Amino acid sequence: MKNDILVIGSSNIDLIMKMGRLPGKGETLTDCDFMQTFGGKGANQAVAAARAGGKVTFVSCVGDDDFGTSMINNYRNDGIKTDFVFTEKGVPSGTALIMIGGDGDNYITVAPGANYKLGKSHIDKIENVIEKAGMIVMQYEILTSTLEEVLKIASEKGTPTMLNFAPAKFLDNQFLSKVSILVVNETEAQYLTKMPSVSPDKAADAAQILRDKGINTIIITLGINGSYILSNDFTGFVPSFKVDAVDATAAGDVYCGTLAASLIEGKSMKEAVRFSSAAAALCVTKLGAQPSAPYRNEIDNFIKNKNKT
Repeated sequence: MKNDILVIGSSNIDLIMKMGRLPGKGETLTDCDFMQTFGGKGANQAVAAARAGGKVTFVSCVGDDDFGTSMINNYRNDGIKTDFVFTEKGVPSGTALIMIGGDGDNYITVAPGANYKLGKSHIDKIENVIEKAGMIVMQYEILTSTLEEVLKIASEKGTPTMLNFAPAKFLDNQFLSKVSILVVNETEAQYLTKMPSVSPDKAADAAQILRDKGINTIIITLGINGSYILSNDFTGFVPSFKVDAVDATAAGDVYCGTLAASLIEGKSMKEAVRFSSAAAALCVTKLGAQPSAPYRNEIDNFIKNKNKT
């Protein structure tokens, strides 16, 4: 069984402001806490998968600045293979500005920088890596044309793909149908299905609409209401874990990265979603994106303790 996870996506530096509540339009809040961390949906998923025990290769573009060098060193510290993290000359690394309120909700804006330089010329260099991978994990903080190229090659090579459709933006159905596992939250599911809303009682309907687009496995994350799964292995809800949230940033990324790691090692879909739900729960109890990604022993211990209660 192929056990390499190939994560293709964005790398960012996150500039975080933590405050008692999120500001209103035109309002200035003081007495905030500042933190600079590593982020980017692709990088977050790569780090989460590696810390959960996955063998991870990361494909991304960073700028030729101090941030880019620091990000690459950070990935290596987590045991991630960085041969295909490309440095783009004269381009800044991706940057995210994040405001976090007291309840863990956030506002996020992103300047893509080098992330939008990841293109076909880079993907051509990893075609054999795509063929050999056990699973490819992607998100949508890269160019549409790049995402489409990867999905096309993966489909031709027979390599399974997981797409976290975040942030939600247009993707032609001919490419969406090539996705093996689609992970969406309520907002992203609403965007793809055109339903007025995707609440827990409508999750099954939304998942079926997405299945009809040609996607084999659909996972809709519903926050505190857990996850709805439509797959050949399991169909139904998997509950979430209740914790005191500090920062919801990267919870979805940690969920996807750990989901890939657990599926690659042979867990059933239901077991894998429970594992990734535990990882996401641990993630929201800490501040920052990658600093909050839990390690395998933390996830296992968390689930073990929950099973006792």
